[in-house]
Amino acid sequence: MNNLTSFLSMDCPWDEALDWLGQSLARAGLRVLRTFDLQNVRFNLEDCPCPNHGTEGCDCQMVVVLVYGQAAEPATMILHGSDGQTWFSLVNTPLQHPDPSLQSSIEQAMRLGLPG
Repeated sequence: MNNLTSFLSMDCPWDEALDWLGQSLARAGLRVLRTFDLQNVRFNLEDCPCPNHGTEGCDCQMVVVLVYGQAAEPATMILHGSDGQTWFSLVNTPLQHPDPSLQSSIEQAMRLGLPG
C-alpha cells in the first residue's frame, strides 16, 4: 500500500523548490528541518548509476524534511526533483500519520505561497 502521494509539483529545480517551501512554511509559523539528502549520499559513492540518466549528468534528488508546527509530532515531507521538475509528497502511513491541523497548515501555506 503506497501512502506517499504527490500533492503538488513545480516547474523548477529541487533546490529552488526547497527554498520556496522553507519560506512559504516559515511565513505560516512552521519550521522545516532537512533530515535526508540523496545527493549527499551519492557523493560518497564512486559508481552510483541513475536509472534515468546514468552516472554522469544526473540531477535526480530526493530530500526528506520534517515540518514542525504546534502539533506534538512533526509531519514528514519528501521532495523529489528531476529534470527541472519537483514533486512534493506528505508521508501518511499508519506509523507516521500527520496531525490533521498541521497537514492543513502545510497545504494552506503552500497554496498561498504559489507564484502568480
